[in-house]
Amino acid sequence: MKYKILFYSLLTFASFFFLIAHFNCKPEPEKKEMNKEEMIERGAYLVSFGGCNDCHTPKVFGPKGPMDDTTKLLSGHPSNEIITAVPTAFLGPGKWMAVTNGHLTAWAGPWGVSFTKNLTPDEPTGIGTWTEEIFIKAMRTGKQMGFGRDLLPPMPWYTLAGLTDEDLKAIFAYLKSLKPIRNQVPEPIPPDSIFKM
Repeated sequence: MKYKILFYSLLTFASFFFLIAHFNCKPEPEKKEMNKEEMIERGAYLVSFGGCNDCHTPKVFGPKGPMDDTTKLLSGHPSNEIITAVPTAFLGPGKWMAVTNGHLTAWAGPWGVSFTKNLTPDEPTGIGTWTEEIFIKAMRTGKQMGFGRDLLPPMPWYTLAGLTDEDLKAIFAYLKSLKPIRNQVPEPIPPDSIFKM
């Protein structure tokens, strides 16, 4: 009799805990794949939140200081911008790490001078020939087109590398939806050359 009560008590408790667990465990909602418009919208959000315009969009100066030039959205360092001598006296150990131009599109530091890329879908000068796979590989490896030269500071590719494939695909979809802007950004200047400018 004693074992019967113990058996039924344990069975009741087990059943009770099974029911609680069963009704409290909600199945994962099915992940819905985004359509093209949703991808572009998500990409625009990520680009805005990530501050991509801070460096990849030339600036105009307004009453509150530099503002994005929306006619040149994400077109990179202006090709017609004259590169002046880098103030190397400010750079070095115990000094400044980097200096930038007024557009925030050219950066000088121990790596040399880097120019922000044209991210519009212009084929000759932007990412128009890039595929989604190339873009993801570039963001994951920190290499131009996923296999070329290093992506230079201040490009935070290592932060973007932590995004999901879905988020990187959304960013790429947004960039490909932009108006193509013809703007050939200069190649980086190596560190030993900035002292000769």
